[in-house]
Amino acid sequence: MKNLDIMVSRHSAFYSPLIACIAGDFLKSEDIEATYNIVKDGGNSAVEVGEGNMDVAQAAVSASWGPLDKGENLFFTHFAQINRFDGFFILGRDNDTNFSWDKLFRSKFLYVHGGQPEAMLRYAAYKENFDLDNVDNIISSGGDQMMKQWKNGEGEYFHEQGAFPQQLEYEGKGFVLTSVGKSIGPVAFSSLVCRNDWLKTDESIAFTKAYSASRKWVNTANPEEVAYVEKDFFPDMNLESISLAIDFYQKLGTWSGEIAIEKDLYETALDVFEFSNLITKRHSYDEVVSQPPNF
Repeated sequence: MKNLDIMVSRHSAFYSPLIACIAGDFLKSEDIEATYNIVKDGGNSAVEVGEGNMDVAQAAVSASWGPLDKGENLFFTHFAQINRFDGFFILGRDNDTNFSWDKLFRSKFLYVHGGQPEAMLRYAAYKENFDLDNVDNIISSGGDQMMKQWKNGEGEYFHEQGAFPQQLEYEGKGFVLTSVGKSIGPVAFSSLVCRNDWLKTDESIAFTKAYSASRKWVNTANPEEVAYVEKDFFPDMNLESISLAIDFYQKLGTWSGEIAIEKDLYETALDVFEFSNLITKRHSYDEVVSQPPNF
């Protein structure tokens, strides 16, 4: 049985198609085992793949634009889509059923800084006629650190992927108010990367077949069933919290469609990064994206 080294740049239920591919029987049915790795602080999952340290990684098409801006050659390619919406939520301390983005004005906002999460948040705010610079921002790297900050009383609003906000709501420590993904709409948010030459291997065909089946299942299965399959990946979270996040993502259309990265969604991602002046030019789809292998 072949073992693949797989790395993620963020660990959350938002990436359930990849997690379920490992936690369920999808890879095993293709005679593949996988080692699940989370990138270290300051690391880069796409670079780890490009350098040959990992076989497959969760990244984003935007991971290619920085190197291309610098004139560097890419040693990895994006061959499959994971999420076609932003997966972050905004949670507040009060159950505000009439929440609007302008209520963030001068608020203490605990949000994930830097890179794609902040770029998407800024673009969503812009779409909602709000300027993110009008908040009293609290710096956080997200995830477990942000959970600790919130539980220590920092912030009036909280920005993270599922199921962190749902877990806080389950614990009675906040209320999920809105979704960044709803404000932006479909966008090429996260993808799978591999080395260019790996796409020509039998391994890539077997992996892609398993991943495609997993993504379709995660998109249509009972959310509680999906949560149960991947619960060991989230030992600090309640099954109900994971299930609620998955249910929302399914209804939003996060995992709908085929696994090929859609060109129009790629262009929207470029719009997002142009808005924050994070790219110097609009890099072409064909420079960054490969089609998934046939199986």
